Amino acid sequence: MRKQDIIKELVKNVGLLDEQKIKKALLEQVETKAYFAGILTKLGYVSNQNVGKTLAAQTGILPIPLDPKGIEKKLLNLLPSNIAIAHRVLPLKRETDKLVIGTDDPLNFLAEDNLEMIIGLPVELELVRSKDFDIALNELYAAKEKPGIDIEKVSEGIKEAKGGDDAPIVKLVNIIINEAVKKRASDIHVEPLENKFRIRYRIDGVLHDVPAPPKRLQGSILSRIKIMAGMDIAEKRLPQDGRIKISLDKKELDLRVSSLPGIHGESIVMRILDKSSFLVGLEDIGFLPDQRKEFEKLISMPNGMILVTGPTGSGKTTTLYATLSRINQKERKVITIEDPIEYQLDGVNQVQVKSQIGLTFAGGLRSMLRQAPDIIMVGEIRDMETAQIAVQSALTGHLIFSTLHTNDAVSAIARLVDMGIKNYLVASTVQGVLAQRLVRTLCSSCRESHKPTEEESQILSLNPEEAKDMELYSSKGCPACSDTGYKGRIGIYELFMMTDEIREMVMDNASNSEILKKTKQIGMRTLREDGIEKVKRGYTSVQEVMRVTQDV
Repeated sequence: MRKQDIIKELVKNVGLLDEQKIKKALLEQVETKAYFAGILTKLGYVSNQNVGKTLAAQTGILPIPLDPKGIEKKLLNLLPSNIAIAHRVLPLKRETDKLVIGTDDPLNFLAEDNLEMIIGLPVELELVRSKDFDIALNELYAAKEKPGIDIEKVSEGIKEAKGGDDAPIVKLVNIIINEAVKKRASDIHVEPLENKFRIRYRIDGVLHDVPAPPKRLQGSILSRIKIMAGMDIAEKRLPQDGRIKISLDKKELDLRVSSLPGIHGESIVMRILDKSSFLVGLEDIGFLPDQRKEFEKLISMPNGMILVTGPTGSGKTTTLYATLSRINQKERKVITIEDPIEYQLDGVNQVQVKSQIGLTFAGGLRSMLRQAPDIIMVGEIRDMETAQIAVQSALTGHLIFSTLHTNDAVSAIARLVDMGIKNYLVASTVQGVLAQRLVRTLCSSCRESHKPTEEESQILSLNPEEAKDMELYSSKGCPACSDTGYKGRIGIYELFMMTDEIREMVMDNASNSEILKKTKQIGMRTLREDGIEKVKRGYTSVQEVMRVTQDV
């Protein structure tokens, strides 16, 4: 019989606790991460927190002697000081699949499973002598550190939230998330490295380091995030996905959480989905007036396929949501299939991909057609089957929106052909392709004008007279933009419209370069050209446009 079960039977037999009280106390500990004997006292089940020690003589479990000099210092990284002191536990040794932990309180055996959750490792408890335990705890932890956390290490200027009874790790994780939201971060990267624990925020598409908690808190922080996301904290060998819902400053936020096992611990990325950020119209995402007019003409077509292309994080989903919001009318039935659904659109039937049960993009799209929709949005065309069904749907009178991962707009044609779609079907169904990137916009608080440098003049193809009469802008950085010089992002676009002449070229298997040449002849701006136009209008910098268009 396990020691945990021996203690449980004893406390029930002597009438100290029944099964219901034990379960209630264990649930309370899951929520608060507090000391188990303290919870029993708080709930009124015992009158003295040290009552567990009176049980030691009756358990048959003999306490072992403990010498702090025999404990390897590296084990202290596995058990944060605030947990060790608060729960009266000490690391004794690390075995292949578990951490052996010493405690002088027999009641801790009842909470052994909960301690595994709190610590983030499989544990085995050993009873040690109280006098040895106190000496070791003071020598290893208390003499060097006070229980709790140094909030100032999370990010400069952050102050610990006042009030509340949350455990320090709970507060710390909340502050990490709250500070990311305040700094307009789109992602939080929590990364265990060999000698440190790194936290980074992705702000306006660029990762920034923030002062991180000490390495010894790594296990507790990762476990807390996984608990919040509904993940299995005992599973550390396989990737997992989860979701956290929070309310901050009267805004509802979803955090899409992904864990990935690494050699130094699990790397966790939290994608912050601000629902209000998707409530934008086509006029808000960066279209210049002529492009917007052409795009609105394109999306008003009764049928065919319209594609949005670009790498991950280029704003494709936001563009599609803005598009659907514009064309969604009560006399039209609109269905989407997405992975994941990032925002709920009013009046739109949205379906979440669930590959584990066979609900793929292709399968969902096939079923959608039986729902008699007018407009369909497929989150991404990833394979030939999805592409074929989308093309067939466009041929039979539906208006199809989807995304592809290509570097520019014209390459979408070749990508569909490579997937196995015949040239004549591509020419017949594709109405247009929008390629896009996101560039950071200059901070309005520290933006300053300057004459183009020689390098900028060369990039912008300016002659000396043009350079003399032109003003460009740059930002040196200020507190409003966290000294980056940029605040916010807008799109740069390349809108390819399928004309009769280009349809013939596609059916004749013309090359990408030939089609691109023709589209430029009829007035299409490339991504870089659109970016340069936005540089001239003072929205962004030459360096930023060159950074995001270096692959096109």
